[in-house]
Amino acid sequence: MENLDWSSVPNGLSVVIPVYNERNTFRELLSRVEKQNLHRQIVIVDDGSTDGTREVLKELQAENRSDLVIHLSERNQGKGAAVRKAISLATGDIILVQDADLEYDPRDYPALLQPILEGRADVVFGSRFLGGGAHRVLLFHHYIANRGLTFLSNLFTNLNLTDMEVGYKLFRRHVLEGITIRSDRFNFEPEITAKVAKKRVRIYEVPISYDGRTYDEGKKIGVWDGFEALWTILKYRFVD
Repeated sequence: MENLDWSSVPNGLSVVIPVYNERNTFRELLSRVEKQNLHRQIVIVDDGSTDGTREVLKELQAENRSDLVIHLSERNQGKGAAVRKAISLATGDIILVQDADLEYDPRDYPALLQPILEGRADVVFGSRFLGGGAHRVLLFHHYIANRGLTFLSNLFTNLNLTDMEVGYKLFRRHVLEGITIRSDRFNFEPEITAKVAKKRVRIYEVPISYDGRTYDEGKKIGVWDGFEALWTILKYRFVD
């Protein structure tokens, strides 16, 4: 971490965290982000949680921390809507999307940031399929679905990503300027990939660790989200 050169990003890193019903994981996730000591700002958008997560966030609001921005949405709309709101509140020169569960490890931040801070990349995707850290062994059908959607996304964007659906995506602020995120749900991932590809910016992938959850443990993405992702890939091949 001490080797990262922040001279080209005076406004630092904004970590944006969409949250929905993550009472059991959120405080631990926030602690892991803070331990990296790499952020200038953390933006949290609660997407209408009903499990007590909002009460946890209200406690954090009461601390009046300068590095913490918390928005409580009135109703559940989906990950894409929460990320869209969070990005609108972010002030950093680099914006990193962090899920609120514990599937993705903030200890990967230095590796994810390095291509941008070295001036080689404008966008960085994590990849669960390039090796790297430990990976929990889980559902084969999810693996096949992820690889299939990534293949179709690559076919239409002419990228060679290995993991389009990954939760870790980092952007230089200027890349997101002029991009309107329209997807409200998990189809945010293929939409932002398609729109970034059209900008012809420099995109890198970095291997990350992955501690996936089962549905019993709170995983939310489902079969319908796969169909929505497929439609989104086709749609944003032809529209902005």
